[in-house]
Amino acid sequence: MACGRYVIMPDHVHLFCAPATFAAEPLGQWVRYWKTLASRNWPRANEQPIWQRNFWDTQLRRHENYDAKWDYVILNPVRARLVQRAEDWPFQGQLNELRW
Repeated sequence: MACGRYVIMPDHVHLFCAPATFAAEPLGQWVRYWKTLASRNWPRANEQPIWQRNFWDTQLRRHENYDAKWDYVILNPVRARLVQRAEDWPFQGQLNELRW
């Protein structure tokens, strides 16, 4: 799985991901793997578990959907009153460019 854009909020994470290979592994398997790695490296062991059991996903089929979803997600810190402007939120970025 390749992770493109992301936003880390105080109580949840948004990851925009795409299969890294044509024969993609199931998303649930990848999410479990990602949560396991993050939990093992969590600095405060007394806060375990840090993840809820389930996850929510949406499959995007067109580039326009990707941009619209990103425009919504990037405003989460503003709606939560953590910053005044989306670009001021330091816990966002892009790891890989996901091409359509």
